[in-house]
Amino acid sequence: MSKILDWRGRGLKLDTRADFEPLIKDVDPATVEEIHLGGNTLGVEAAQALGEFLQKANHLKVADFADIFTGRLITEIPPALVSICSALKDKTSLVELDLSDNAFGGRSVDPIVPFLVENRSFQILKLNNNGLGPAGGSVIAQALLDSANASKHEGKPSNLRVIICGRNRLENGSASLWGQAFAAHGSLEQVRMPQNGIRMAGITAIANGLAKNASIEYIDLQDNCFLEEGDLAGLTAWNDALTKWENLTFLNLSDCVLSEEGEIPILLTSLANGSNKKLHTLQLQNNNLDSASYELLASAIETGAGLETLMSLDLEDNDGLEDDEHIATLSKALKKRGGKLAVGDDDESEAEEEVEKEPTLVDQASYLLLSKLCY
Repeated sequence: MSKILDWRGRGLKLDTRADFEPLIKDVDPATVEEIHLGGNTLGVEAAQALGEFLQKANHLKVADFADIFTGRLITEIPPALVSICSALKDKTSLVELDLSDNAFGGRSVDPIVPFLVENRSFQILKLNNNGLGPAGGSVIAQALLDSANASKHEGKPSNLRVIICGRNRLENGSASLWGQAFAAHGSLEQVRMPQNGIRMAGITAIANGLAKNASIEYIDLQDNCFLEEGDLAGLTAWNDALTKWENLTFLNLSDCVLSEEGEIPILLTSLANGSNKKLHTLQLQNNNLDSASYELLASAIETGAGLETLMSLDLEDNDGLEDDEHIATLSKALKKRGGKLAVGDDDESEAEEEVEKEPTLVDQASYLLLSKLCY
């Protein structure tokens, strides 16, 4: 019988082998499919014991080691990661690795590289809020690129489907390599890279790379910069990429400087004209949009000419929302089809509460995607 080992949130301070071993007493590693260890803290010796257990877990699918180094010295993290990642390197059963919320910085990423290059079975990589910076981000992206190239050399397709790498200050310094890695894999279905300080040149490289992934369903690039001083290269690259993503259902481009002085972004025109027929959720907070963009969206949604599947639209913190006639049209048209418009008004709070109680179709779709990949 398969087992899920879930020790999340216990606040355990696991320094030594003797601290860790009681957790796995009487557990047959061959039966374990998932391990969740977040919210505890591992020292070097405890990580060695964990690694030895992982080596015997030949049916492991999910390795969730988010937030396992709180309070640890920077010198403790690399050897602990070596023990963990070395044990996972040859696991053909592994689907997901989560190392989020661990303060690696650029100094502690090297132990992850052999796993990323040599294990070409895993499908989901979560590295959120690790403080990678451009240097650490480049190391990870290069490893993913090397993995894709190795698969191609062997005549095998990539298995990578999901990359989550937000809040890491990746910036332009690593964006070119990320774009190359995305293009080389060509298999991605979900990419989340919010809050990375990537500016226009980098965001262009990301778009060009993602354009090679025809199966993309979910993109979150919130809080990066698409536009600089009137230069439209970033927006143009993303507009060109939109046509490659027939399965796109979720797009978050909030806080991305899509407009400087209220001009309609070219990619918004494409979306309104039906570039992505399956789009369900569109998030455009704080992008300097104004009435012209609202009118374009209202017409597309009201007539069903280009956004016929859109159910959730977020325009909060854009310009002139309170008094714009097109906002009322947008809200009415979305409610008519069972969807909702978010503009930050009190009128939307009730609808938001309802959404919290009942998951949206996109929440369900994301869950089903991860479930499909894991099982």
